[in-house]
Parts: sequence; structure tokens; C-alpha cells
Amino acid sequence: MLKQVGKFVRNIFMILAALGLLVLILPRIITAIYSWTRTYTIASAPAERVAIVFGAGLTRDGQPTSILRDRVKTAVQLYFSGKVEKLLMSGDNRSVNYNEPGAMGNYAISLGVPNDAIVLDYAGRRTYDTCYRAKAIFGLGSALLVTQQFHLPRALFLCNALGIQAMGVKADNYRYWPPLMLLWNIREQLATVSAFWDVYVEKPLPVLGKPEPIFTENP
Repeated sequence: MLKQVGKFVRNIFMILAALGLLVLILPRIITAIYSWTRTYTIASAPAERVAIVFGAGLTRDGQPTSILRDRVKTAVQLYFSGKVEKLLMSGDNRSVNYNEPGAMGNYAISLGVPNDAIVLDYAGRRTYDTCYRAKAIFGLGSALLVTQQFHLPRALFLCNALGIQAMGVKADNYRYWPPLMLLWNIREQLATVSAFWDVYVEKPLPVLGKPEPIFTENP
């Protein structure tokens, strides 16, 4: 009898473990498939009026991290290749001493982009918020998304789910330290599950405010 009970408990545990693994992995698989035909290089990207650049952290002295510089640099290349007219720099600015969009904008300016081609979103605290605000605050109906390959599937899923017809451009100009890539991918696995929860279940409202359309008409 005890053996039967033990076997039953083990079977239940294995089923629950398998379901948990499926919940963890399936969203990443879905977004990877979804992004397959929506991901481009700089050369092959379709023309859009705006490129959205996602924040990725600052160093202790307030400068963009290497991964964020990669994103900004890719967006700058899109701008100078004539693929976009404006760069929407979206990041976190919850404190005076932490200003992602400002640092991103300054870096783009140092690379030659004129100030009037840069728009700053100070409340892009996470990918969901950036996509939501791009439509609700900045009036975008379509855009190119600029970020690394590991992040693009989630970004594309979120922006399209929130009403922006988005295509992605890979910001993979450099080779990153493999342990860092592993950590980023683990984080992305969990964040993708959260993205599905946000879109289909919780539907949270980010920090909003008065509309600030980039163009007088929808791009």
C-alpha cells in the first residue's frame, strides 16, 4: 500500500514538473516562431518612420552599458542609412541619478544624430511599458524595434500585441561573454512568461500622462 501511494505521489510530482517546464518553455518557443519572419538586419530592414530603442542599464558613472551602446549604435546606423526618421529612446528614469533615455540620447548625439531626430521616453521601465507608451503616448502605429536577438522575440510579441505593427532589427554588433549571454537568456525565459501574463491576464497600466505624438499623423 505504501509503495502504491509513493508511486502515485511520484507520478503526480512528475506530471506537475512537466507542466511547469512546459509553462516555462512554451512562451519562448511561441515568440521565437512569431519573430522568425519579423527580424531583419540593418541592410534588409524595411523603412519605417521611427525606431524604438529599448533601455538596457547604465554603468556606475551613468553611461550606457555595452549592450545598450550596441542597441543605440544599431539605431544610429538605421538613421544614417535612411531607414528611419526618428529614434525613440525608451528607458528608466525613476530617480534623478538614473537616466537611461538621457544617456542613450547623448550617446546617439555623440555619434552624429541631430537632437531633433531623438525622442526620449522617460517611463520605459520595462519592455511592456515601452511598447504600451509608444502607442498610447507617442502615437505610433508601426515601428522598427532595436535590441539584441535574445530580446527581440519578446519585444516583437509585446509591441504587436499592444497595437504596434512592429518589425525587429538585431543589435548584435559584438560578441558577448558566454556566461553573460546565458544569464540574459535565463532572464529572458522568465520575462517571456511574464509577458504572456501581462498581455492576456493582468493587462497592467504603465506610467502614462499627456499624449506627446511624435508626428501629427500616425506613422
